[in-house]
Amino acid sequence: MNNYKFTVNGYFLCRNITGIERFSIEILYQLDKIIPQDYIAIYIPKNAKFIPDFKNIKIIISEYELSSFWKWTQFTFAKYVKKSKTIAINFANECPLIAPGITFIHDIYCKLYPNDFKSFRDRLVKIYSCTNYSIAAHKSQKVLTVSNFSKMQICSTYKIAESKVAVIPNGWDHFEKVEPDFNIINNNPLLQNDFYFTLGSLSKRKNLKWIVDYASKHLNENFAISGATIKSLIPPELARIKELPNVVLLGYVSDSEVKALMSKCKAFIFPSYYEGFGIPPLEALSTGAKVIISNSASLPEIFKSSAYYINPEDSNVSLDDLLKESVSEPKEILDFYTYENAAKLFLSELNKL
Repeated sequence: MNNYKFTVNGYFLCRNITGIERFSIEILYQLDKIIPQDYIAIYIPKNAKFIPDFKNIKIIISEYELSSFWKWTQFTFAKYVKKSKTIAINFANECPLIAPGITFIHDIYCKLYPNDFKSFRDRLVKIYSCTNYSIAAHKSQKVLTVSNFSKMQICSTYKIAESKVAVIPNGWDHFEKVEPDFNIINNNPLLQNDFYFTLGSLSKRKNLKWIVDYASKHLNENFAISGATIKSLIPPELARIKELPNVVLLGYVSDSEVKALMSKCKAFIFPSYYEGFGIPPLEALSTGAKVIISNSASLPEIFKSSAYYINPEDSNVSLDDLLKESVSEPKEILDFYTYENAAKLFLSELNKL
């Protein structure tokens, strides 16, 4: 007989590390430090890209490989949860129908911005995501999300009680372990002078259009854009970048390169029109960078007066003038939004169950 009470769906360990995967891993590492042994298990596909090194979280390697995220969650993982008589913990916006347990819904972007999904592949992504949001919201014993903004959107959209949803925010403290790699700056002529930097998957909600519009009107200012393109959500602005001599598209960059770019940029720009949280601006603040962010979605809630704000629909501003304004020191923000604090909040929610 097992004596653990919760089982984590470890399928995120089969994916490349982006926001949700990083959140899941960092929360679990911090949780591992403060829970009793075997209180939580993680059920991991046989073909996971890596296996975490936990001391108290019990690692269970499945005899099955993951070939489809949906099949894994709805059948393989669900069957294990039912057999083990534990409560499922699902980090990635979906849960098994027959054993829903606790589910993180980080945001409901696909539901609220359906017009961002135009191609056939886009629409499939939207349908799959919206179906998962609805199942998770209605079937889960407890829904967790990363900001009060997301909480209120989930509750109002899916007509569920606010008491069913708890907020477990993201953090930045994983960034402390990253050593900056300045070669990316030294090897790029455009970055030898002052430059603005922006980071994020190049999907439509990241609002690359704002950067391109602004850069086209200020050819004397340089811009570095990094981020992996999501094939199903390629913004049309990518084509315009090639025409601008003051913009460099860096593609995927490592954490070490990101930290170097953040620490040396004139300011970090994050013009997203929709974010459930927004980790990159936190990382930028931790390096001492000035942060320019959108005044929409969850961002004002998270960053309060520590950032400079722009309208994501209007690039007719002067960033030089904006940066002359005064903002608060980020210490209070950085002290609160850590994975250590998030893990304590998460454990409190688990203990209630």
